[in-house]
Amino acid sequence: VLLDGLLMAGIGVGAGLLLGIGLTRLAGSYVAAIDQPGVLALGASALVILTAAVVASAVPAMRAARVNAVEALRAE
Repeated sequence: VLLDGLLMAGIGVGAGLLLGIGLTRLAGSYVAAIDQPGVLALGASALVILTAAVVASAVPAMRAARVNAVEALRAE
């Protein structure tokens, strides 16, 4: 569960970075006052998003780890 959440967040962050950089360059070709964000800002935002995704995936994973599998199957 944790790896699935991290994989989805990684794909989203990668796609967002690529699209963000591309659209910033495209907009910069039309408007001269647009500056491209620095590597530190992009890296920090990616790290915050990935950390939030890990925390959001860890909570259900910990709940699932506490459940006895036999009892969960009997309940269904």
